Amino acid sequence: VQLQASGGGLVQPGGSLRLSCAASGSIFSINLMGWYRQAPGKRRELVALVTNVGSTNYANSVKGRFTISKDNAKNTVYLQMNSLKPEDTAVYYCNAYSSGSYYWGQGTLVTVSS
Repeated sequence: VQLQASGGGLVQPGGSLRLSCAASGSIFSINLMGWYRQAPGKRRELVALVTNVGSTNYANSVKGRFTISKDNAKNTVYLQMNSLKPEDTAVYYCNAYSSGSYYWGQGTLVTVSS
């Protein structure tokens, strides 16, 4: 499974961004996909995930602001991020769980700053 993440950038507090993660390879064995993030000096943390049947889960810190979704036809998972805060600044990584293994995308930087 290969993952290609995109969509990061610089945004002002209160703004929005949408991240995309395109999967390729053995996509039919993917059980779930998600987004993690890692801020400078902090551990990588789960942001949101979506299962192959559409169930979702979110970190408490992003509930009500972020939405994860997937387009099966495009093999792509999205993370819509609204009402962004400076503390959302991090490198965001796409992740997939497939056949007992975890796969990671290359990361995309999100900077929330005025």
